[in-house]
Amino acid sequence: MNVFDIIGPVMIGPSSSHTAGAVRLGRVAWQILEDRPVKAVIELSGSFAQTYKGHGTDKALIAGIMGMDSYDERIRCSLELAREQGLEYEFHEVNIPDTHPNTAHIFLYGESGKTADIQGASVGGGNILVEKINGMDVAYTGQSTTILVRHYDRPGAIAAVTNFMAYSDVNIGNFRLSRQKKGGEAIMTIEIDGAAPEGLTEQLKVLPHVISAIILKVI
Repeated sequence: MNVFDIIGPVMIGPSSSHTAGAVRLGRVAWQILEDRPVKAVIELSGSFAQTYKGHGTDKALIAGIMGMDSYDERIRCSLELAREQGLEYEFHEVNIPDTHPNTAHIFLYGESGKTADIQGASVGGGNILVEKINGMDVAYTGQSTTILVRHYDRPGAIAAVTNFMAYSDVNIGNFRLSRQKKGGEAIMTIEIDGAAPEGLTEQLKVLPHVISAIILKVI
């Protein structure tokens, strides 16, 4: 347990779960998109769906999608700012089975045609757990710098990535592999100690069988 667990995050809004955590979920989607968002379709489940307007969850999610932090005073007017900046958004109340009560499924569309799809939950105290990114199972908390490596499930693909990171003096704190089927697309979720070296993702992208690589910073 650390001080953050006791006193909670620095934040704008009435609830660490419904506002601070929601901002962080939005920021994850924003990082994954790697583009200026022009449309957001957000599905809310459980207590998120029941109380999102009263607790400002809608404002918080849109603020995060626009790149704001949980303590940004602009969260209060994020919906108006989104409209001014040409970001369309819509919210849908749904039931996502077997998930945390504070779950959001975010679909983002960027101005250059890129898309992002994340599903995650605000699990208390401003903490989050992202369970799916672009349809693949992950376990991202935002508490460590995390590298997502999308690749083809081929022999040697994991070794190529982890060996390269070792040669780059990057220490891996946690590793998770998810794949939809044997031999198909897969994703490595790699938590590292400290910040990622400059240019790491560009170097990872040229390795055999790697499709893409994204760095998710601590949020």
